Amino acid sequence: MRFQVRERLFGIGDDYWIEDTDGRKVFLVDGKAMRLRDTFELKDTEGHALVEIRKKLFSLRDTMLIERGGEQFATIRRKRLSLLRNHYRVTLVDGTELDVSGRILDREFAVEYDGELLAQISRRRLTVRDTYGIDIVREDADAALLIAVSVCVIVLAEKEHEG
Repeated sequence: MRFQVRERLFGIGDDYWIEDTDGRKVFLVDGKAMRLRDTFELKDTEGHALVEIRKKLFSLRDTMLIERGGEQFATIRRKRLSLLRNHYRVTLVDGTELDVSGRILDREFAVEYDGELLAQISRRRLTVRDTYGIDIVREDADAALLIAVSVCVIVLAEKEHEG
């Protein structure tokens, strides 16, 4: 599965569509303005919230939370020791851990589970300016979760770069 994301994104209050390779709208990222913390909802085409993404208010390191059905589903935070590339760890509530690494600000990174590639995020094969692709490699992967993880690490990397 391949998705395309236009890059005017990730500001609080911004809404934007994630499209498939045929240009059909698949997911809406709904930015929630006027909140104390960064909050987004990933919705399907009918407006149903699939996951809620929000920045944890109080934590030593910047942390994003993904909730599904009102329950915490995953936590994303930057790994402590990552010198050359950005590294983030995604911890699901069942204890499963995903690794995200690469050049996040350049939109060139990967999401892996136990060394197996789940998703590749890249601008390389796209000719449209300010657009990047999210390739979900495994057919049985949770596309909404992997897109939410991509949104989270980009928000965290941009916040860190600003600070």
